[in-house]
Amino acid sequence: MEYQEAVRTLNTLQTNANYLEQVKRQRGDPQTQLEAMKLYLARSGLQVEDLDQLNIIHITGTKGKGSTCAFAERILRSYGLKTGFFSSPHLVQVRERIRINGQPISPELFTKYFWRLYHRLDETKDDSSCVSMPSYFRFLTLMAFHVFLQEKVDLAVMEVGIGGAYDCTNIIRKPVVCGVSSLGIDHTGLLGDTMEKIAWQKGGIFKCGVPAFTVPQPDAPLAVLRDRAQEISCPLYLCPPLEALEEGGPPLTLGLEGEHQRSNAALALQLTHCWLQQKGHQDIGELKTSRPSLLGQLPLAPVFQPTSRMRHGLRDTEWLGRTQVLRRGPLTWYLDGAHTTSSMQACVRWFRQALHRRERPSSGSEVRVLLFNSTGDRDSAALLKLLQPCQFDYAVFCPNLTEMSSADNADQQNFTVTLDQVLLRCLAHQQHWSHLQEEQASPGLWSTPSSEPGGPTSLLLAPHPPHTHSTSSLVFSCITHALQWISQGRDPVWQPPSPPRSLLAHPVAGSGAIVRLRQLQANGQLKMMRTTMWTPRSRRPM
Repeated sequence: MEYQEAVRTLNTLQTNANYLEQVKRQRGDPQTQLEAMKLYLARSGLQVEDLDQLNIIHITGTKGKGSTCAFAERILRSYGLKTGFFSSPHLVQVRERIRINGQPISPELFTKYFWRLYHRLDETKDDSSCVSMPSYFRFLTLMAFHVFLQEKVDLAVMEVGIGGAYDCTNIIRKPVVCGVSSLGIDHTGLLGDTMEKIAWQKGGIFKCGVPAFTVPQPDAPLAVLRDRAQEISCPLYLCPPLEALEEGGPPLTLGLEGEHQRSNAALALQLTHCWLQQKGHQDIGELKTSRPSLLGQLPLAPVFQPTSRMRHGLRDTEWLGRTQVLRRGPLTWYLDGAHTTSSMQACVRWFRQALHRRERPSSGSEVRVLLFNSTGDRDSAALLKLLQPCQFDYAVFCPNLTEMSSADNADQQNFTVTLDQVLLRCLAHQQHWSHLQEEQASPGLWSTPSSEPGGPTSLLLAPHPPHTHSTSSLVFSCITHALQWISQGRDPVWQPPSPPRSLLAHPVAGSGAIVRLRQLQANGQLKMMRTTMWTPRSRRPM
C-alpha cells in the first residue's frame, strides 16, 4: 500500500468519534489518559518495559524544546551513534515526526510500519466496550516506539507533545535523562493559566533517580520544578550559561541562529554530557568537569569543556522553520515558529539583528513583508503587536494550507478545522493588524491604492493611511497564493502569479487586486519574515 493511502488513513484518526467521547469522560481524571496509552501500547504488541531499551532523552518545555532536541540528537550522532528522534508538529510531511540519524523515515518505511501497527490495533478494537483506535498523536507516538525498536537505534530523543505529566509520551518509565527548556504561557486550556501550573505539568516527566536539567526560569515556576523533583526523588540541576562552557576554549558555533538558541544549546550539552556519562561512553574521558555547586534554588550542573564532537554537533545542527534564513536571488526569507509572547520577542530580536548584520542592497530600496498565521486559542493580537517594531511595508495573512485543495496531498489534510474557520481567523488577524496601524497613524483620510490585474486575488485589502509608516495588509486563502504574490516572480520556486479560479475575492479588493505591484517589481530586494509554524498542522490534531 502506498504512502499517500497510509497518511489518508492516519488522518481519519484526527476526528475519531469514539476518542472524542473518551476524552470527555477522562477530562476529570487525566491519569486515565496515561493508562489508556499503556493499553494501546499493549494492544500494539509492546509493554512499557520494552521502552527501556531505547535509552531515551525525554524533553519538555514551552519554548525551545524542539531546538534542544535537535541539538542533542545531532551531538550524539556526531559520536557515531544511531539516533531516533520523535518530534511534532511536522512542517510538510508527517514522516518528518519520526527520524533516524536525523532524516525523516522514508515513505516506504513509514508505510510499512503504519499498516503493521494500524492492523494490530484495528483487529483488537471493540467499539461496544469503547476499546477504540488511538488518536492521531497517540498513534504516531506508538509508531515511533515501534520504529525505533525495530530499527535498533542506540538512543531515542523524545519531544513531549503538550505539557508533560499527562502527555502520551510520558508512559516512558526509565529515560536516561530528562530536560525542561524555557517555560512560558501556552495551551492554557489544557495546562493552566499561570506559569506555576504549567511548570507543574512540565515537571511531570521527572522520574525517580533519573537526572534532569533545566535552564534559568522565573523564581515561582522554578520553585515548582524544584518541589516536583523533590517529591519524585529526581535529581534536578540548573544549567550554567553557555559562556561558562566556552571559558578556556574557542567560542561555540551554533547551527541555529538567535541569541535564545544559546540557552537551548546549553541544555542540550548538559543532556548529552549526562547521557554519555550514564552510558560509559569511551570518549567521556575528554570531558573536564567541575563539581556541581548550589545556585539559588537548585544545584548548578557541572561546567565542562565540550569535546570536538560536541562542538561539531552544535555547529551542524539543522532545524527547519526555526530562526531559518533562506536566500534566493534578491529575496531573503526569514522563517520562525514563534507562537508565544516571549518566543515572539526572541524572534523579533533575532530578525532585527539579522537585518543589522546583512549586506545592504547595492541599488534600489528594500521592502519588508510579513507573512503571518497563528492557530488555536493563542492571543494573535498580542503577537502582532510585538512585530510592529520590525516596520513591515506589507502584512500578508493566510492559513496553514499549501493549496486551496488538499485532496491530492494527504500530508496537507487537517480535519480538525474547516476552511471557513481558518479564513475567518486570518481575517481577524488582519483586523488586529489594521487596528494596531490605526493606533500609530496620524489623523487623516485613508488613501486608495491602485489595483492592477494579473495575480492571485486577496480576500481583503487594507490600504496605507497617509503621512505615517504603515502597512498594507492582505489575506490569501493558501500559502502558495501568498508566496506567489510576495515573490512577484523573483523566486525561482514561485512562478509569476496567475489568477486562480478557486480564490474568492472580497468586494473591497476588486478583481485581481495587487497592492503597488509596480513598486514591488521595481525594487531590487525583498525581505520576508514568516512567523508561527510553517506547517499544515500547527495545532496538533487529536
